[in-house]
Amino acid sequence: MTALPPDPLDPPDRVRRRIVYALVVVVLVALGVWYFWGRDGASGAQNSAAADANGKAGKAGAFKGGAGKAGAGKGGGRGGFDPNRAQPVAVAAARLGNVDVVQTALGTVNALRTVSVRPRVDGQLNAVSFAEGQLVPAGAVLAQIDPASFQVAVNQAEGQLARDAAQLANARLDLKRYQTLIAQDSIPEQQVDQQAALVKQLEGTVKMDQANLDSAKLQLSYTKIVAPVAGRTGLRQVDPGNAVRQTDANGIVVITQVDPISVVFTIPQDALPRVLERMRANDKPAVQALDRDLKGVLASGYLLSTDNVIDVSTGTVKLKAQLPNSNGKLFPNQFVNVRMVVDTHRNVITVPTAAVQLAAQGPVVYVVKDDNTVEVRPVKTGAAERGQTEITSGLQQNERVIIDGVDRIREGAKVEVVQPGANQPGAGGGGRRGRGGNSAQGQPQAPGSVAPSPPAGTPSPGAGPSKSQDTGNAPGNMKGAASTDPNAPANNGEEARREAFRKRLESMTPEQREEAMKRMRERRQQQGQDSK
Repeated sequence: MTALPPDPLDPPDRVRRRIVYALVVVVLVALGVWYFWGRDGASGAQNSAAADANGKAGKAGAFKGGAGKAGAGKGGGRGGFDPNRAQPVAVAAARLGNVDVVQTALGTVNALRTVSVRPRVDGQLNAVSFAEGQLVPAGAVLAQIDPASFQVAVNQAEGQLARDAAQLANARLDLKRYQTLIAQDSIPEQQVDQQAALVKQLEGTVKMDQANLDSAKLQLSYTKIVAPVAGRTGLRQVDPGNAVRQTDANGIVVITQVDPISVVFTIPQDALPRVLERMRANDKPAVQALDRDLKGVLASGYLLSTDNVIDVSTGTVKLKAQLPNSNGKLFPNQFVNVRMVVDTHRNVITVPTAAVQLAAQGPVVYVVKDDNTVEVRPVKTGAAERGQTEITSGLQQNERVIIDGVDRIREGAKVEVVQPGANQPGAGGGGRRGRGGNSAQGQPQAPGSVAPSPPAGTPSPGAGPSKSQDTGNAPGNMKGAASTDPNAPANNGEEARREAFRKRLESMTPEQREEAMKRMRERRQQQGQDSK
């Protein structure tokens, strides 16, 4: 009897296969759990270790409560707003400076002189010697009228003068003979008197003929039409070949004197006394003509005169300024923005205008004290010009005020200065320097940009080596370690870079600074999401 092969579906074999399948599934699930949770825990541990190293290094001269502590407690930061965390702000130091008291107005450009060139004699226009829009000097020939008839008149006057001059010469000779004969008592005295009268009559005739000749020559000279003033020609009003007359309303062309040029504008009557005081002292205020965007200076000159009356309907007075216009940027009847410096406040405390906030009690500034806490301080403001505001009271020189980031700040709050050039005492950089100031290579960032934070395990500039880089405390092993001595040359170079970056940041507009802060917050939130 032949033995049968074993049944593949024998119950013990099926049980073993099920056990193997179950083990494979358990292993796969464990690998998935480790991939999604175990690796994130390891990354969080690395971030915590790196942030702890940065926090310890920041104690040597960095901001207290900076990125080191935040990273140690949060695992590198998770983004979003934390009311208990030091808020990043941008600050600027109050400085001594000069602030101009400026009067602005809308002005109209007027030509210094406007001349309509008309013919002074009647005749046919033979030629036009100027181009439309051309700058012509005074005395330049603009057009030519047919001189033929005027030349004939000159010749006629010359002939008349020559005839009468000959008669005068003959009469003088006769008078001389008569005087000789009267001395010999040969002729009557009445004849001598008549000859003397004839000589005087002919002298008058010759003088009149000379005047007629001069008049004819003058009329002949008028056939050449010349520019009475230097300036720019307008459009030609008549073409060659047409007959022109002295009574023509349009004339030949209009010339406007555009260099120098004048600007007429109005100011309130309350500002007039200060202007008149400077005018009486022969100190004419400086005047600038600006473009529509108030950015480009078209021309700079001085105040020429004021009107003699105040407009009762508007309470303003007209002023006239004279400005050079060699580049031709100003054009007659052009509207410009006028900036006139009425006075200058010298050696006063100034802060960026963005630092002054309006509160219920009036203008205030947010002062950052040495311990990086905020004090809301009421101030009195003065003149404001070109992004700088005068502080008349309430603030001292070199005190730091917040210029960006006050939306989440309150009295006594802890802040973190994110710009390295803010005159912060003892600011060594710490774990925040890589974000707010210098890049990972220690180079200053361009205004409006924020450098990324260094990767986990990488020490920030000035924070010393990490644990993985520490090779011991022997003198021979300290060459690669960052010095914490504030007088070290490296710190001097770092201070210079911070100062350069601070100047660039102060030159930014409030909109650019707000954009930079926005990008920094977005990058922090992105880094927090990545760490999750």
